[in-house]
Amino acid sequence: MLKHFRPSLRESSPLLIIGLRLLDGVLVVVMLYLLVIIYIGEWTERYELLGLLAFIMSMLIFHYMGLYNPWRGQGYVNEFKIIMSSWLIMMCLIFFLLFVFKVSERYSRFVLMVWLISTPLLHFIFHAAARKILRVVRSQGKNQRSAVIVGCGDLGLSLARYIEKISWSGIRVLGFFDDYKATEDLIYIDTKRQKILGVVSDLRNYLENNTVDFVYITLPMGAEKKIYEILNTCRTKGARIYFVPDLYVFHLLNGQVQSLGEVMLIAFNPDSIKKRFFDVFFSLLIILLSLPLILIISIIIKLQDGGPIFYRHRRITVTGKEFHCLKFRTMHVDSDSKLKEILENDPKAYEEWRKNFKLKNDPRVTFIGRFLRKTSLDELPQFINVLKGQMSVVGARPIVYEELYDYYKDVAPIYCSIKPGITGPWQVDKRSDTESYDKRVELDKWYVLNNSFWLDMKIIFKTLWCIIKGKGAY
Repeated sequence: MLKHFRPSLRESSPLLIIGLRLLDGVLVVVMLYLLVIIYIGEWTERYELLGLLAFIMSMLIFHYMGLYNPWRGQGYVNEFKIIMSSWLIMMCLIFFLLFVFKVSERYSRFVLMVWLISTPLLHFIFHAAARKILRVVRSQGKNQRSAVIVGCGDLGLSLARYIEKISWSGIRVLGFFDDYKATEDLIYIDTKRQKILGVVSDLRNYLENNTVDFVYITLPMGAEKKIYEILNTCRTKGARIYFVPDLYVFHLLNGQVQSLGEVMLIAFNPDSIKKRFFDVFFSLLIILLSLPLILIISIIIKLQDGGPIFYRHRRITVTGKEFHCLKFRTMHVDSDSKLKEILENDPKAYEEWRKNFKLKNDPRVTFIGRFLRKTSLDELPQFINVLKGQMSVVGARPIVYEELYDYYKDVAPIYCSIKPGITGPWQVDKRSDTESYDKRVELDKWYVLNNSFWLDMKIIFKTLWCIIKGKGAY
């Protein structure tokens, strides 16, 4: 006979999330309203439009930045980073729209700046308070749910540790079922004791005589007969059953769990929606802001010798495809033939080119070209590559096929899992002064395996500092 089935937190979470989203949007507008009333004294129509725009954008951006994903395992610091990142993107979009429509002078700069600084802090306080309330409620024994874990291997023990870590989730592990450790009464997970409740076949009888909300199956995928037996005999015993696949190893290969309809997939070339969203927005912003400068540079290059404005070089992008990487032309028109002559007659230059694929004191570079390289302005056209989806703002170094096969070797598959970037860890940490090519490869590998939105923001700010100092660019 079926036991009374209680709704879980997961079932009630949609209503909680909807309410949280609405409250976040309302908080954005209320904060703007209070600042306008206090500083200006009148809530005018233009601020009503700004408030409506901010409300809609906060609902969309907070969602796509993952603020409303399950909080299980997320610390306060991680949530603060998400809020700050979301708010930064939102304010950049708002300032961009105010600039494009030439209405920025209609708004108080003081109000906008205080709004920019104070609102994300209030959001974080609000979210932290909501989480604290949930934890207090669960610490009082309310909304508690019980679970058992089938499988006492590394995955099962890791899951138990994780559930213990997120005690605010209100899930209490009653014990394990395992065929190989059934002779043991207790098992120690760190300093906490857990019961061995029996072998896998005992699970059905246990569910019939005890209240269990969740069953987590952590058996290996090869144990399909046991898994099928659990599903066939225990699905009517009042507990929700979950299979926990051992997919964590694929994170080491930059894998990302996705789906094709109802089929679960592991993508080894993940293209983050958040990263692409930022790439498009940031590139459009840079191109529009620097358009007068781009026109001036283009005219100077054209008047210099009548040659092409852009230099197109084949580079490698995601999955190993080639694309034409754009730069402002910084060399004389006949640079390819000059390079061949230089490498044939200068052994030192040949060795430097073989090692770095560039020359520090390259005689082919024009006068304006040296300035563009020193200031990194020659790379402005690469934002067009970003808009076309061939590059990212932040990524590994754009390289050629010769580098991929001669130097990256075993790291080549990892490198080809994401798009190259206009800037990256190699550009900001070492720039062109790096002597060891192996170090460059390691930096690219490190970025691919550790890339995140927050890391990209850090690299962008470091890049600006490197451009100001002009360090290592040639």
